[in-house]
Amino acid sequence: MDVKLVDSERKVMDVLWKEGDVTAKHISDVMTQRYGWNINTTYTLIKRCIKKGAVQRQEPNFLCRALIPREEVQRQEADELLHKVFDGSVDQLFASLLSHKTLSAEEIERLKQMVERLGGDSA
Repeated sequence: MDVKLVDSERKVMDVLWKEGDVTAKHISDVMTQRYGWNINTTYTLIKRCIKKGAVQRQEPNFLCRALIPREEVQRQEADELLHKVFDGSVDQLFASLLSHKTLSAEEIERLKQMVERLGGDSA
């Protein structure tokens, strides 16, 4: 299921992904504390997430449940970035990411293991 979330909707989803099922009031309290949002802003965003199929509303107390996992949204956004900015080229994406960061030996080893798992014997 492809659900396109804007940044503010992702912030609402982050609360659900980190804390599990919570009330809309709790999400509103978190958004007020973190970002200074008022209750109407948060409830509007929750309702947009419901309409998009990302959140399920349950009663009593307007309990919210995430219907899509964080990993699915991350995958969709990574795919979009890859195609929009790097013309679908994974190696260009990694070259760009790695040109600005020094990796530890442990990080390099984890990346090698990922490539080996994905590539099988051809890596």
